[in-house]
Formats: sequence, C-alpha cells, structure tokens
Amino acid sequence: MKIVKVYSGNGMSASLGELLPAFERAHDCKVEVTYAPAQVMLREVKAGRTADLCLIGSSVMDQVIKLGQIVPASVRVLTRNGIGVGVLAGAPKPDLSSVASFKRALLNARCVAYTSEGASGIYFAGLIERLGIANEITAKAKTRQGGLIAEFVVSGEADLAVQQIPEIMAVAGVDYAGPLPDEVQSITVGRAGIFTDAKEPQLTQALLDYLCSPDAARVYRARGLEPASN
Repeated sequence: MKIVKVYSGNGMSASLGELLPAFERAHDCKVEVTYAPAQVMLREVKAGRTADLCLIGSSVMDQVIKLGQIVPASVRVLTRNGIGVGVLAGAPKPDLSSVASFKRALLNARCVAYTSEGASGIYFAGLIERLGIANEITAKAKTRQGGLIAEFVVSGEADLAVQQIPEIMAVAGVDYAGPLPDEVQSITVGRAGIFTDAKEPQLTQALLDYLCSPDAARVYRARGLEPASN
C-alpha cells in the first residue's frame, strides 16, 4: 500500500480527520500526518526532514519555498482563519466586542493558555506586549510548544484559551467564545505545497486536488476555516 506523508499545522487536524478516510478508500492508500507548530515544522525542514505534502501558514510556507524544499508551481491557498478565544463548555463567554473589553477579559482570567511556538501564540505574545499587559498575563499563563491549547481549559488549568479558531473548535468540552476584535485580529492564510523530494508525487497531487475541492471546502467551513477560492 502506498503511503503519502503530510506535514501540517494543528489548525487542519479536525478537517483532515474528517476528509482523509474517504481519500484513502478511493486511492487504496494511507495518509500519515505529522502535526506540529509552524516553527517546529520549519526546524524539521531545515534539518532535512521532509514529507510529500506541506500544509502551513503563508509566512512559514514562504520560508520553506526559499529553502528550495517546495515545488513553487504546486502551491495552493486552502483556507483563511483568525484567532479566537475558547472557554469551558457552558461557562460565561467574555466580552470580545472591543479591544478594551478583550483586555479586561484577559486581566480578569485566572489563567490564559496559548502556545509558545505556534503562529497564534507567537502573535499573542506580541499582542499583549503592545497592549501593555504582558507582565500580568505571562505571570499567570499556561503555555506549551504547540498542540490544542484549549485542552488546558478542559482540565481546569486555564479559564481562557487563545488560539486559531479551528484549533479551539477541535477540542471537545470547549465553547468558542468568539474572534479577537478586528483591530487586533491576525488572519492566517493556509497554503499547501508538494515537497521537491516527494516520494509519491502523483498521489500527492491527487490529495492536493482533493483538499481544494468543494467537498473539502464544506468541511473547512464547518470546522472554523474559511475556504479559499482557487
């Protein structure tokens, strides 16, 4: 059985979990996905560890292309999404309607969870600096390198989780409270590209085409992602 190996950011985990079984059945193959924060994935590629297909945000994709590890002509835009806030299911949702109310929600929380190496976490660390509350938030923060950070809300270790919207929605037991205010929002453009040393280039191209299909778009939308029109 042929195997297609994929490197992907965590924001695609729920969508791929729903989409890939049908592709595997149709092509009699296995798709193996390695999920990692953007900066971790970039270090892997720089170290020479690649796969067949890469699914990652634009900024890191640009760097991987510059390294000569992605076929430029293969790159497609798949999705767009913002950063949001998650709370324990059934808990009151914070007011996120303005920068001032968002700032209050962060300061009033017992603990705020975010990633240290994911794109959303790196952005959030810079945001709290700009808002002038970095010392207060980092003193009570719960962080880890990557993964679905809203799991800390489910475990009771944090009141709020700040991460890309599809990653919040992927965690059972967490309610999506809403997006960051427009003035401080950051939109991630998710792109896909085929590695130059892909072991299964034809099958990988078929997978990429499938991930750009209307069927895939419906799944993305249900999982908190805005599908791109290619």
